[in-house]
Amino acid sequence: MRTSVVLGAAGLLAVACGAPQHSPSTETGAAPASSGSVAARPASFATSTVALPGGGADGILMDYLLYNPRTNTVWVPAGNTGVVDVVDVATGKLSQVEGFPTLEVERRGTRRRVGPSAAALGDQGTVYVGSRGDSTVCAVDETSLAKRACGKLDAAPDGVAYVARTREVWVTTPRDNSIRVLDGASLAQKDRLVFEGSPEGFAPDSTRGRFYTNLADKDVTLAIDLASHKIVATWQTGCGEDAAHGLRLVEPDGILLVACNDRVESLDAAHDGARLGSIDTGDGVDDFDYAASDRRVYVGAAKAAKLTVAVLDAKGGLAVLASVPTAEGARNGVVTSDGRVYLAHSRASELVVVTPRPR
Repeated sequence: MRTSVVLGAAGLLAVACGAPQHSPSTETGAAPASSGSVAARPASFATSTVALPGGGADGILMDYLLYNPRTNTVWVPAGNTGVVDVVDVATGKLSQVEGFPTLEVERRGTRRRVGPSAAALGDQGTVYVGSRGDSTVCAVDETSLAKRACGKLDAAPDGVAYVARTREVWVTTPRDNSIRVLDGASLAQKDRLVFEGSPEGFAPDSTRGRFYTNLADKDVTLAIDLASHKIVATWQTGCGEDAAHGLRLVEPDGILLVACNDRVESLDAAHDGARLGSIDTGDGVDDFDYAASDRRVYVGAAKAAKLTVAVLDAKGGLAVLASVPTAEGARNGVVTSDGRVYLAHSRASELVVVTPRPR
């Protein structure tokens, strides 16, 4: 099902008590703190907060966001509300994909309600949505926002990634130490890959025919062959136990970016997995994003309450361009084609939006 609300302007949306409201923007100028071989220029950014509909006392549980460049939209799986919010960056219009079941679960002694939790870009006008509410992965038409096929798993999905080379959807299911391989059309399960640890993060590599994931509790990154489903390389991340999170591949360079709790490392995935660069980001990093157009890395640190913007050079060196104050808890940012970054701020039922100022 689809519902629409027109919100704000220039892609900054706000919903509160049924009426659009924007919080004041703040402008931040930041000088670069270099830790690599790239020369970075100072940059300034404006930040604003925007409320999402349906948030209660516990906020809106958000995990993996998605930017869809084909439709210039940000997809926000809004967990406990049972919907996926879809934001048109250009107009500020908010639409919703409805009808996702929710489920109350207990995690570490705390009860919470879960639902849609991850969105991944497919081909042929498709976005894949993973939901912890009923352990499904569903294909959604990116234009009509209508649900297509859904696949049922016997474990709750975490990360979802479409692998174009094999036309498959790979889903991390860390609660049983596995990855599920689904057919991209029917979403029927084709294989279950079992590991000696909990998979966290994901990055397909069409150039080398691999899929990368971390075993967060083992402090390693794995390279898995897309055809045989065998592990072909194991690299030490240096993050520490329970500290390796998101992954992004710079293709075809073969540079793999790995998020630790408080930094991002770059590894030589094209060869032996050697470390090429590193930047400090502050504590509380989970997922992050990379823009190939200008080789910039965008890392939201929830505990440090800041967004780090860095530049990656051709040899894998990293240099900090800017550090932008955000909000405690803001994380998992996605960057749009115009350099705007949307971060999930679950506790406050909002997105934090960081916008570059014109030079």
